[in-house]
Amino acid sequence: MPATDLLVGPLLRRVVGTQATIWVETSAPATVTVRTADGATGTAPTFSAYQHHYALVVVSGLAPGAASSYEVLLGGELVWPLPGPYPPSVIRTRAADDRDQPVRLVFGSCREATQHATGRELPPDALDAYARGLAATPDPADLPDLLVLLGDQVYADETSPTVRRLLRRRRRRPVGAPVDQVVSFDEYTKLYLESWRVPETRWLLSTVPSVMIFDDHEIVDDWNTSAAWRAHARAQPWWGERISSGLASYWVYQHLGNLAPAEIAADPLYARVTAAEDATDTLRDFGHQVDQESGLAPGPEPWRAKRYQWSFALGVGRTRLVMLDNRCSRVLEPGRRAMLPPAEWSWLVDQAHGSYDHLVVGSSLPWLLPPGIHHVEAWNEVLADSRRRWVADAAEKLRRAVDLEHWAAFRRSFDALGALFARIGGGAPDGTTRPRRESGESGELGQPGGTGQPGGEPGQPGQPAERAPGAAPASISVLSGDVHHSYVARARFADPAVVTPVHQLTCSPLHNQVPAAMRLPLRLGWSPALAIAARALSRTAGTGRPALRWTKLAGPYFGNAIGTLRHDGRTAEVTIAGTTGAGGLQEVMRHQLTSG
Repeated sequence: MPATDLLVGPLLRRVVGTQATIWVETSAPATVTVRTADGATGTAPTFSAYQHHYALVVVSGLAPGAASSYEVLLGGELVWPLPGPYPPSVIRTRAADDRDQPVRLVFGSCREATQHATGRELPPDALDAYARGLAATPDPADLPDLLVLLGDQVYADETSPTVRRLLRRRRRRPVGAPVDQVVSFDEYTKLYLESWRVPETRWLLSTVPSVMIFDDHEIVDDWNTSAAWRAHARAQPWWGERISSGLASYWVYQHLGNLAPAEIAADPLYARVTAAEDATDTLRDFGHQVDQESGLAPGPEPWRAKRYQWSFALGVGRTRLVMLDNRCSRVLEPGRRAMLPPAEWSWLVDQAHGSYDHLVVGSSLPWLLPPGIHHVEAWNEVLADSRRRWVADAAEKLRRAVDLEHWAAFRRSFDALGALFARIGGGAPDGTTRPRRESGESGELGQPGGTGQPGGEPGQPGQPAERAPGAAPASISVLSGDVHHSYVARARFADPAVVTPVHQLTCSPLHNQVPAAMRLPLRLGWSPALAIAARALSRTAGTGRPALRWTKLAGPYFGNAIGTLRHDGRTAEVTIAGTTGAGGLQEVMRHQLTSG
């Protein structure tokens, strides 16, 4: 029996060229070594915080275009692989020149702990079902390039019976803290231990690279819905510990692994954490600082504002993936609401321009909702900013009661994202036109070169960007979760020059369910008649006409599901597979996103 146990992991996070990162949590301080069957190795000491121990190991020397099994050792003792029915964990690299190699992204969101842990009668877990299917055909060629988890990887506010029993035994309970919700860092660790040690999930995360972004339940339902919500939360005596612990634990368990090896080496927080004998104070202060600086619009020079950025981007072959923080860094000031602060919007514009065949934006919240719901959210946003106090208060109560907080409720950001997609996709497939990013262009909302007019209001349509030779991307896709059902929708732009198809691909939940009473409203949200009525309602508040239209192509599907987006050359196809009563997967929708 090893002196130090492997508590969580290994998680294979990023594979970049001939390097890979492996994340682990251990029961005590240790030196962690990862070695592959073909001789690639990596070693790192654990860092400690809140009496827990972690390591992120960079493995170097991997062979291009190959798959190699690996082992994990703690202090020289073998702790992984474990005996059992699953194939060896492997690290698979892409070819050195992978431009013609297909790309497969598997995606989903909203995963409560597995059925035996939740105590609720839920359909089978789609992530576990996917893992079992993949393990049954252990050909490395069948492995996807990336698992994209789009939020609510854990539920801090809807805990399982197992976690609730632990919470009720805690010795120190913050004043007023919800009895059945996690508050401290240590309590957060129980959520990951419960969710990621399930055998199927553990094997899958050890052998398929993964990236993740949070949504509200990693902190609390409706996190950062509005400025009024934030003020109420901050007035609670337990909130300071809750938000600091939630952000610190998210950084450790999820965000750290999103970084490529070069980004890890350049991250000043990682340097401070690994240099400290005990990083508890460093991470606690970090969580408090991030919460204090978020939610407010920056000052007169917003492009110089320095905030910790949770959004990140990466490339896989000829696919560009940009993952957006839709929660922590929202601007919530009435009249200036935005999904991203200006400096981060500029970063998004930078990342969206370049040489690739397919652009994929990961957004925990759908950009394109059912139109009937979209117009209600846009109407509510305007009323919540009313100068008549009773109108604003009533709109705020409605916003919180029925979760009116998606892109539609941040109208400037909704329009700006559509304008960005239109510019990027406004080129001919023969390569006659292509958006170009000029040196020094800001690209921020309301700043020169961005989606706003120079000096104008954030998110208002500006002048078309200059173009340079190059083909428009073959597809633009927005991957989302949150809404506990799955569908495919396509944006329709009035400008015929927009030749790139733009789709909303929503896949949710992996393991949860939408209340039965909500299914009919969600279906009716796509009804043309209801959309017209909701649009008429929104006009009473003075909302303008949306700059684009969108139509549903497939769905909605209300079961547990997992999606696969496949790019092959300039073709793109999405498949949604739902769980069966026997715990397997069956295809419930498939849609060709491009014409080839």
